[in-house]
Amino acid sequence: MKAIINANVYDYSSYSEDSYIKFEDKITEVGSMKGFNGADEITDVGGALVIPGLVNCHTHLYSAFARGMTIPFHPENFMDILQQLWWRLDSALTGEAIYGSALSSGIEYIKNGVTTIIDHHASKNSHGSLALIKKGVCDDLGMRGVFCFETSDRFDVDEAIAENLSFLGYKDGKSAGMFGMHASMTLSDDTMKKISSAGAKFPVHVHVAESIDDQKDCYKKYSKSIVKRFSDYGILNENSILAHCLYISPMESMLIAKNNCFAALNPSSNLNNAVGIADWNTLSALKSNCVLGNDGLGFNMAKEYQTFLFLMRYRTGSPVGFGNDELKKMIENSYTLASKLLGIKLGKISCGYEADMLVLPYFPFTPLNHGNVFSHISNGIFDSFRPTAVVVAGEFLMKNNRLRADEAQINRNSVIIAQKVWDSL
Repeated sequence: MKAIINANVYDYSSYSEDSYIKFEDKITEVGSMKGFNGADEITDVGGALVIPGLVNCHTHLYSAFARGMTIPFHPENFMDILQQLWWRLDSALTGEAIYGSALSSGIEYIKNGVTTIIDHHASKNSHGSLALIKKGVCDDLGMRGVFCFETSDRFDVDEAIAENLSFLGYKDGKSAGMFGMHASMTLSDDTMKKISSAGAKFPVHVHVAESIDDQKDCYKKYSKSIVKRFSDYGILNENSILAHCLYISPMESMLIAKNNCFAALNPSSNLNNAVGIADWNTLSALKSNCVLGNDGLGFNMAKEYQTFLFLMRYRTGSPVGFGNDELKKMIENSYTLASKLLGIKLGKISCGYEADMLVLPYFPFTPLNHGNVFSHISNGIFDSFRPTAVVVAGEFLMKNNRLRADEAQINRNSVIIAQKVWDSL
């Protein structure tokens, strides 16, 4: 039995000071230090804050090797960004590169307190790609992950479908599969029919209206909105992830909510691509089904939470148009979604929940209590997010700022692999 002692514990619903947490792979006991009676392995955090590990609900691990890459890049619209950068990169990924980018990304996520990743993968070789990502993220690094392959008309559709179906058999608490699709604008009706037939009962993971071009393309070709098109094919299954949703209508928002799907919003990526800002008023029907991702841009989810908070205040035109309660609900939604996809219980520091936790050395200069703790999180901790320890399934993936994995060796290998990818471009 392991224990974290002398901790201030917060899990978005309860806050307790001077506490201990006993755990194995799951949390077995939480209480006041007055009642602590010892454990086999004790970690004294000296009054630091302990919170649940973070979840990234939409990312692209393969994008890691874009950092520092120099290629001709003169986009005039969103399709140019895809064609000049991302589609060139994913078409160059070998199995070695897929595995290497998963390892390097996973290391960075651990250092940033992300313990569960929901990834959306694309590469020239579909067969076996998801198993390589799982090996890097889950088997080698010890994180949790949900994976899928981006089916689109860019690839061999039958092979992409087969890769998704093969990985949907994985569900061991550490990893699980979804049915991946790129976006409406790269999915013909013939492809949609195949997807509908093969993946009708599975949650899907797909980009939706990341740019206005996607929505315009759908109306031009099919005389309907993207979400309506997907609904007509019967693929808006429960726990599906619709990423971005920048240019959806209130009716589409209601349709997503009605089918118990989730909208995964990615504020920093949208700003970086200059495609727009999510409209909280349009998403109002989705308040219980909105989560956050980063679309593969960096690894700091705390930054995404704070960025989204500020952007929605700007978007609503009011400093109170989007508040801490709404942000906290979105974080809680991420645990709900990940728990459903993985078949486990995440997001609480309570008996029976998975022992996925972060230790944050936060010693504030203003009073902290149950009533204002999330304000400290959103305006203080997220502003300078530096966990010193990361625990997943009861194992320390990082302790006292030291990673369990050999970061230096992993990054040395990744530099070599990334150069090969760049050379192939």
